[in-house]
Amino acid sequence: MVMKYLDPKADLTFKKIFGNHPKRLISLLNALLPLSDEEQIRKIKYLPTELVPQLEGGKNTIVDVLCTDVRGRKFCVEMQMEWSDAFQQRVLFNASKLYVSQAKKGGKYSELQPVYSLNLVNDIFTHDTPDFIHNYRIVHDKDSNKVIEGLHFTFIELPKFTPHSIADKRMMVLWLRFLTEINSNTKEIPADLLNDPEIGKAVEDLEVSGFTDAELRAYDKFWDSVSVERTLLDDRYQKGMEEGMEKGRAEGKHEANTETAQRLLAMGISAEQVAKATQLPLEIIKNLNNT
Repeated sequence: MVMKYLDPKADLTFKKIFGNHPKRLISLLNALLPLSDEEQIRKIKYLPTELVPQLEGGKNTIVDVLCTDVRGRKFCVEMQMEWSDAFQQRVLFNASKLYVSQAKKGGKYSELQPVYSLNLVNDIFTHDTPDFIHNYRIVHDKDSNKVIEGLHFTFIELPKFTPHSIADKRMMVLWLRFLTEINSNTKEIPADLLNDPEIGKAVEDLEVSGFTDAELRAYDKFWDSVSVERTLLDDRYQKGMEEGMEKGRAEGKHEANTETAQRLLAMGISAEQVAKATQLPLEIIKNLNNT
């Protein structure tokens, strides 16, 4: 079976779709970010995606798409295949760096514009709620109406999304369907996706025929690395589970031996004999004998 389309979530395809198409990126941002009608993005300019940290020994961090609008607001977009605490910290760092980078010598803090961080995650990281969109701001711990403006974070768990999840936000549903329904097994694209001008053009950019052999090799290498990372994560999880179970068994055995030792001591048996019978250290037996 010959592939007709590539998956938009891969690093290569995501950047091709959104990295040099302002109207398309504006459509995505307006659809997925919690922006009111007055806050809608009208025009953007792309920024270099390399954010250079000032931390000693730090490496450059690369985001997928970075832009600013006519108001000076900054927008940072990342597509992440696997969730991790390190990714969450990187998101916080990138947004903070972008906010601070606006400061000019002699300038005013009031001139700093908000930073919006949109993070599309092809993984589930909150298992206690069916919600797949998570918006964060700096709010008062007792009154959520009291907000410190400046940093806005949106995380979307793509595997949780279903088209009927949101009934009144058409473009949000269409863009999320584009990201979740199209992959290398797709042969036909639903008409409602093709009928939207920007999504229709994005679909065209996913056609295999538009990629060079080198790009296709890079695409395959990306998914190979994702597969390896998932295997490593599964192995670490399994190892952690096994170590936890072993620790639990050891603790249970230790507790049982301690109870046995206490009973033997109560019968007047010497500490040395109890230690030999229960295989507990003599020091522990003596401490039990003194309690």
